[in-house]
This record gives sequence, structure tokens and C-alpha cells, in this order.
Amino acid sequence: MSFASLDFLVFFSVVLICVLILQQCKNVFWKELFLLTASYFFYGYWDWRFCFLLLFVTVCAYLTAIYAHKTAVLILGVITPLAVLGFFKYFNFFLDSFSALIRKDSDVLSIILPVGISFYTFQALSYVIDVKRGKIKPEKNFIRMALYISFFPQLVAGPIVKASDFLPQLREDRRITLKNLETGLQLIVFGFFKKIVIADHLSVFVDDVFNIPAAYSWFTIVLAVISYSIQIYFDFSGYSDIAIGCAKCLGYDFLPNFNLPYLSENVTVFWRRWHISLSSWLKEYLYIPLGGNRKGKARQYINLFITMLLGGLWHGANWTFVFWGALHGLALCIDKIIPARPERKPIFRVMNTGATFLFVSFCWIFFRSESFSKAWQIIKGIFTLQEGIVQPFFWSFTAIIIVCIASAAAIIRSRKQEKRETDGFYPILSLNTIPGLTVFFFMCGLVLCLAFTGEHPFVYFQF
Repeated sequence: MSFASLDFLVFFSVVLICVLILQQCKNVFWKELFLLTASYFFYGYWDWRFCFLLLFVTVCAYLTAIYAHKTAVLILGVITPLAVLGFFKYFNFFLDSFSALIRKDSDVLSIILPVGISFYTFQALSYVIDVKRGKIKPEKNFIRMALYISFFPQLVAGPIVKASDFLPQLREDRRITLKNLETGLQLIVFGFFKKIVIADHLSVFVDDVFNIPAAYSWFTIVLAVISYSIQIYFDFSGYSDIAIGCAKCLGYDFLPNFNLPYLSENVTVFWRRWHISLSSWLKEYLYIPLGGNRKGKARQYINLFITMLLGGLWHGANWTFVFWGALHGLALCIDKIIPARPERKPIFRVMNTGATFLFVSFCWIFFRSESFSKAWQIIKGIFTLQEGIVQPFFWSFTAIIIVCIASAAAIIRSRKQEKRETDGFYPILSLNTIPGLTVFFFMCGLVLCLAFTGEHPFVYFQF
């Protein structure tokens, strides 16, 4: 069940009504049990069989946390979700790679990738590790623990929620309130606008160019690459907004997952602002355990590179994703070798921001391409000033204008509020006023009128 569907709107409306009724009970058990059931229904809507896989990962994390003091149990509890992720996500990848290496076709059946497996296995891992580190106590209530792993707003594509942030909220009697609905519904509308108005329209143009890059001119290819940079940002941040908004409507708080990443002055800052829940997870549970920056400069560079290499592999079972991660790993190492100078003049900061955006967009070529040969065709078409079809796609220029206006508004708002940086959220309107209601319903009208109705699932569903 995709967020961008009528089925989800009906499902979420029913959930809201039922939770509103159940929250009248003094015992939160019934509300938690209903939300858990609704989350499994939501996940099983794709394929009910994978609900058993989700339950298996949850049971393993639950039991491991309780017996985390036993080394053998802890090792088994960490290896199990990694083995599940490795089998379903990378079995075909490594088998195909080995078959290509020995130049022999494989006759093994393909393994279906369960939606969201990368996200809920990471949440299970972080929970077990945090219990072992003593950051949180093991959750004895299985219903609550299962709800943390499977809570439907963040189940299939994040944000990756830490147990230390979410389990305490589940222990509280969080309620649906008018204030939460006011904030949550606006975030949901913003997310729908990003996804079905901007990202889905851009995907039509991007898909055409990336499928047959040899047919298009260098200008069109450049426009398609920039369009994909905007598409994936609007697509994934739009999903995150809807997830955060749904949770907010139900009374729960998720941290922002994006914070104007394309205004970053270097790649290090970019990764502090892009997919924040994943980048912070990789830092806390991979980079720091590898040694971080505690064992000398050379070891720090190696740790950064390995982290991003594995981060690239996490995104997809394809060598193009690994190479994408390697490029970002090299860039992070260069950032450490040549640190930024905060005292630089604004013109240099603008130039650095532009250079970072161009680098990130260049890396997106490998992220989006199905193979290295397709990526090479796109790069070659750009640098050889290839001739071909010139297509100045309207929605690309519209999206660029929207990004510029929204970024400027966010910077102005943060300065008015005397913040050093933007916080990743939008200005939430007061729906008790006529201007606020007018703007809100105007946004709803834009979503309904300009929505792209084709089948375009969220990009991060494949991860």
C-alpha cells in the first residue's frame, strides 16, 4: 500500500478514527495492539507472506535484548537480521556477480526483495546494540517492541527511528489532538505535493533520457541529471514528510530526515542534511565502532571510505551503488584533508555550494543508471557535447524554480527566528485563521489538480 494512493488515504482515515475511539480507554494496551495490527495489515497489503519475516526479525530482536548479557545470544541476535537482509537483498547480486566472473549462467531462482527490509532490520539492530551498550533497557512488553519495529508510517522507507527516541513515546499515553492534526496534516499535504506533483512528473522525463541517452543532446542529458537530483530529493523527502506527518497526527514525533541538503558547502555537510536518519545510523553503528577518528588520520580515512562503501551497498544490490558510495567516501576523505574555512567570503561559500551540488548530481548518475555502460553513455554525452533531441522539459524548470523559492524562504525564516541553520521543517500555518486555511486548501487544490496519476512508486521502496 503506497502512501500516494487512495487505498492509503482510506486506511489512514480508519486508523485515525479507531485510535481516537481507543484513546478514551485508560489502558493504552488496546491502542498499541490496534496500531500493531494495522501496521501488519499495511505491510501485508503488498505480500502477506513477508509479515512472517517481519515477525521473525522482531522476535529475534526482542529475545536478544532480554538475554543481551549472554555473548552467544548477542552475537546470534546481531548476525540473524544481517543474514536475513543479506539473503533477501544480496543473494541474487553476489550469485550473478560470481556467475559473470566464471562466465557461467546461474539457474537458481530469483529471490523476491521484501519491501522495507533494509529499514526494519536496521531498526532491530540498533535496538539490540543500544540495549547492550546500556543506552536503553530491554523492552519486556512484546506488543510495544513489535510496534516500534513495524509502526506503519516509517516501516517501508524510513526514517530509521531509534528505540531510544520512540520507545519512550510508546510508554506514554500519546493522544490525537487538534494541534497535532494541524501540524501533521500540513506535513502530509506538503509531502504529497513533493511526490505526486513534482517528483512523479520529473520521473517521466528522467526515465526517457536515462533509458536511451544516446538519442538526446548534451543539454537535455544535463537537464535530466539535474532533474533526477531534484526528483529523488522531492520523492524521498516527500515520503519522509508524509511519514512524519502521519506519526504526528497519531501523537508521535519523528526527527526530520532532510534539511536543505543541496545548500551544503561540502559533502560532509551534505551527509548531515541528506537522509539524516541513515547517515546518523551509519556514523553511530558503523563508523564509530570501526574506530572513527580515534586511531589516526589514515585510519579515519579508511573508516570513512568503508562506511560509505557499505552505505552504497545498502542502497541497492548493484555495483553502481557501490561505486556511488565509493565516490562519496573519497569526497568525505578529501573534506577531512582540506577542511572548510568558515571565515570565507559569501562568494566562495556560494561557489562551494554550487560545486557540491554538481558533484552530488554527477554521483546520482551512477545511482540512477542500471549499469556502468548506461552511466558512461550519459557522461560521454555530456562531455562530448553530444547532438540529439533537445527537450527543454517544462516541469524541470518549474521544479528548479520551486526549489530556489522554497530554499530562500527557509533561509529567511531561519534568520527571522535567529537560528544558525534551518531545522528541516516547514513553516506550519495556523488553520484557525482565514489566511492559513486559504493557503492550506490552495495547496490541497494544487495536489488534486496537478497530481501525476501514473504508477510511480517511491524511489526508496526498492531499498
